[in-house]
Amino acid sequence: MIWIAIPVLIVLALVVTFAALRRRDTGEAVGSLSRETQKSDRPATVSADDTEQPTGRDVEKAAVLERRQASEELVLAGSSASPAPYVPPDPEQLGATRRQFLNRSIIGMFALGLGAFGAGVIAFLYPSGVSGFGSVLRMGNVTDLIAEIRAGDGFLYRPEGRMWITEYPSGALEKAQQGYSQPELNAMEAGVTALYQKCPHLGCRIPSCLSSQWFECPCHGSQYNQAGEKRGGPAPRGMDHFATSVDNGVLFVDTGAIIQGPPIGTNTTGQEAEGPNCLSGGEGHS
Repeated sequence: MIWIAIPVLIVLALVVTFAALRRRDTGEAVGSLSRETQKSDRPATVSADDTEQPTGRDVEKAAVLERRQASEELVLAGSSASPAPYVPPDPEQLGATRRQFLNRSIIGMFALGLGAFGAGVIAFLYPSGVSGFGSVLRMGNVTDLIAEIRAGDGFLYRPEGRMWITEYPSGALEKAQQGYSQPELNAMEAGVTALYQKCPHLGCRIPSCLSSQWFECPCHGSQYNQAGEKRGGPAPRGMDHFATSVDNGVLFVDTGAIIQGPPIGTNTTGQEAEGPNCLSGGEGHS
């Protein structure tokens, strides 16, 4: 065991001694270079056979000189020729710039939008070719209409005009001329009247009552005679009329021109209920 420890101690002592000497050499080498450093700093010797390689900067300078010489040669070559006379370009042949194209496009879109809006407004204010409710409807010959009214027990309904057409007695014209406008009198003088189906109270559709020969509203009990004059119920006036015209015996009704019905108390025909009412509770409110 001792023989083994002695060689180990000797080796350790040698290592410690070598390390101390190495540290001492390094501490004393202040301000001087080691031999390894001096050897690495020595310039590499270049043989005479080796040629010097050009740098990137040298290549750029050579290219600039080459371009300059080429431009000088072109100037010298063209100096002998006389300059061509200046001809101004044709404005019509010049292409539009990007700004001009965008400006023209914006102006064109504005013009197109305003034109479409104006056309829509004109079409709305001046409708053409309108048919159905809201337009002038040709109802037919007055004599034929009166025959249909009598066949329908005193009432004729035309759904395309949302109207009732009834027979108006000629003996009531003198009173009618004092309370109705001429567009209403046109039909009355021909022997008929055109009434809007809508109740002036709250807008319900007014049906006819065959037993009483009146119009009786099922919503709130308002009642009207065949001329549309109020006879009972809460309605504020009589049934509204349409403007009419008669041409060569043919009745035309303007469903776009609704004339407010006659005031309460108007009774030009003097028609009373000719039978039992279809609705009760309407009497006594006229």
